[in-house]
Amino acid sequence: MKKTYLHLVFVLLFISCSSKDNMLQNNRVSDFNVNWNFYLSQDSTQQVFSIKNKDWRSLNLPHDWVIENEFDSTLVNDALATGYLAGKGYGFYKKTFDLDINENNVTYLLFDGVYNNAEVWLNGNKLGFHPYGYSPFYYNLTPYLNKNGKENEVVVRIDHSRYANSRWYTGAGIYRNVSLITTDKLHIPVWGAFVTTPIVNSSEATVNIAIDITNQYNEENEASIHSVIFDANNNKVAEQTSKLNIASNQTQKTNQNIVIVNPKLWDVTNPNLYKAVISVKKNDKVIDTYTENFGIRSIKFDANEGFFLNGKNMKIKGVCLHHDGGLVGAAVPKGVWKRRLQILKDGGCNAIRVSHNPASTVFLDLCDEMGFLVQDEFFDEWDNPKDKRYNQNESKSTDYITRGYGEHFQEWAHKDLTNVMLSHRNHPSVFQWSIGNEIEWTYPRNAAATGFFGNMNWNGNYFWSESPYSIEEIKRELETLPKEKYDIGETAHKLSKWTKELDTTRPVTANLILPSVSHLSGYTDALDVIGYSYRRILYDYGHKNYPDKPIMGTENLTQFHEWKAVMDRPFISGTFLWTGIDYMGEIRDHWPVRVQPSGLLNTAGFKKGSYFMMQSLWSEQPMIHLATQTMDKSLNKLNDKGAIVAKNPEKWQHALWEWQDVNEHWNYNKNEMISVEIYSNCDEIELYLNEQSLGLKKLANFEDHIYKWAVLFADGKLVAKGKKDGKEISSEIITAKKASKIELSSEEKVLTANNTDVSHIIVRLTDENGNPAKTDDREITFEIKGNAKLLGVDNGWKKSIQKFQSNVNTTHNGRTLLIVQAMDKTGEVEVVAHSKDLPSNSIKITIN
Repeated sequence: MKKTYLHLVFVLLFISCSSKDNMLQNNRVSDFNVNWNFYLSQDSTQQVFSIKNKDWRSLNLPHDWVIENEFDSTLVNDALATGYLAGKGYGFYKKTFDLDINENNVTYLLFDGVYNNAEVWLNGNKLGFHPYGYSPFYYNLTPYLNKNGKENEVVVRIDHSRYANSRWYTGAGIYRNVSLITTDKLHIPVWGAFVTTPIVNSSEATVNIAIDITNQYNEENEASIHSVIFDANNNKVAEQTSKLNIASNQTQKTNQNIVIVNPKLWDVTNPNLYKAVISVKKNDKVIDTYTENFGIRSIKFDANEGFFLNGKNMKIKGVCLHHDGGLVGAAVPKGVWKRRLQILKDGGCNAIRVSHNPASTVFLDLCDEMGFLVQDEFFDEWDNPKDKRYNQNESKSTDYITRGYGEHFQEWAHKDLTNVMLSHRNHPSVFQWSIGNEIEWTYPRNAAATGFFGNMNWNGNYFWSESPYSIEEIKRELETLPKEKYDIGETAHKLSKWTKELDTTRPVTANLILPSVSHLSGYTDALDVIGYSYRRILYDYGHKNYPDKPIMGTENLTQFHEWKAVMDRPFISGTFLWTGIDYMGEIRDHWPVRVQPSGLLNTAGFKKGSYFMMQSLWSEQPMIHLATQTMDKSLNKLNDKGAIVAKNPEKWQHALWEWQDVNEHWNYNKNEMISVEIYSNCDEIELYLNEQSLGLKKLANFEDHIYKWAVLFADGKLVAKGKKDGKEISSEIITAKKASKIELSSEEKVLTANNTDVSHIIVRLTDENGNPAKTDDREITFEIKGNAKLLGVDNGWKKSIQKFQSNVNTTHNGRTLLIVQAMDKTGEVEVVAHSKDLPSNSIKITIN
């Protein structure tokens, strides 16, 4: 009897918990990433049925076939966009699956991103073609599923023969997640709910949920729509029910306004999230459940006072990011993005511009969770093509391999923009829609009207000079220059109109490379916020001549002068620096440089000098970073009085993309004069060499925000002690001997057996005393014992051309990065490193 009673209690508790869990889960969506087959062909006439069974390769998605290749110098100019990785080919993916559905069910297949020119078939029936590699899309599978539900086969063919069709590394393949959605014929369609927060304050918020209901039955149906809102702890905070009648094969909209008392607002410091669980009932039975995460927040841009989040004025401390993740290519696991974003967050970054294409859902989910504002960008090309090898040679960018989205824009732009917005609109992180990036120079008339180009009477510098033509002269040029097939202003208005038809809660912006003419061509008339690209010199010009337009930097250099220009002007909302992380492609240097090295972090996620500079400007936490260099290689010199000064006192004001050449070690020749630079937000710093003071200096005395000392080198310890707001901190670097061991470390020692989780293993060389050995690099071979996948290795050096997907790598500055990924089995994984004469510890990872 006692056992029966206890059993009954347990069952009731289980039912109660299960009911709540079911309400919180989106049961209609299933992961469709595992157990695919892949084949890569170089034959444009290849047919899927002619591929032999033995030639298919088994893999899980997401997948990027380009990152698997060797770096190849013979690709020469054709590889300036791709980073010297060959990507040409026709990729075939296929998957066989069983699906047990009844006559009242409907099934969709949702792709978050396929690069590119993708054709999709189900059971031999062509579902469609999707050219854009960055926009999500889906198909209704229901009419083509096998009636018995068995052995359905989906096939995807990707034409990546135009392998240099973006100006950066794209990768190729089904490189983002794929989902299968099965529900009732009476349901909320894919991306069918839009959550907004029209009224927000600390005491009360109104949440509006706009819901589409699709009835694919052949008769009218009555539906009950029940929405429940849960907080981050899964506590129910509000609910509402609506009823409506929907005609056969029609879609009907309904709006629910729900009040939340004492809301927890989403912001960059406390990214509080809520969850709306929307149930569709028919005859009192739940037939569809749709789940959407959202945040409660308000945004505002003011032409005089800048940006406000939840009513508080703040600066946007942003970086631009391309979509590759270094050694993983374009198929970036969530954990890889999470590590990268956390490092940027620790440096004071609070915003990301996804450039120059829409982000993945995984990326936006992380930005929601971690507290990043996101500018979501639609296109890099509009009516006319861009040069993929080097900017401003557009007229020559018409060969086959570089033909990109421009040739699809007229037909597909509306569909792609719509798909992106419907898919992304509920992310609280997204606070701007960008309709385009540096479009102006693809319209020759607009470029010519500035007076910058082809003007024999002008000898200024584009970066640091205002337009050589006055406003009246630019107007006259626009009036007299020959009209072109497409007008930039008309296209901008069209894109802005489409955007605002779907969402008016966020401003429309664009990144303008030639704002002096864009203010007059009709382009900026289509924008709510005007983004200036490398044109901080025009901030005052823009504010004076167009005082009603909010202005901000949307692509700027990772230099102090860029942030100073923002801080000096309350009307500038902030900036997005180019870039947060080095990215592959868009190469401006000779082989073997494989990346655009303008990032705060390198491709391995290791911090560079510019990271510490921006941290000193963006972070409130006291910080000190020591950098050194021989005097001849540094930007500094000794003056006649023996004091260290800049060789060119004004150079910092015009510094461009790449940070100056500095080291993080204290290993030089005895009595060699060394330039010591310190990037810090401390008010004052005293420097010591082997406990001997080298003097106290104040930050206010350095116009370029860089502390400087000239130090005669001696083995030992260099220590900087600083104060910020009365708080004392210190940082040091120590002379290291030759490398004597390998140290492996990782913060991710417990993973889930989900084919997704990753562990970043940092590999460092140290001397016999445990000091980092940064001047004694070694080749290291790695061994993975256990059920884990080696994703690859990368030391982050811009000139490293060692293959990523390898178990061998040479350190750079005494370190490298290894990434392993959990598979679908539990157990323990051990990572071991081997190098000639160097012992190593091992890392053990538990997979649950």
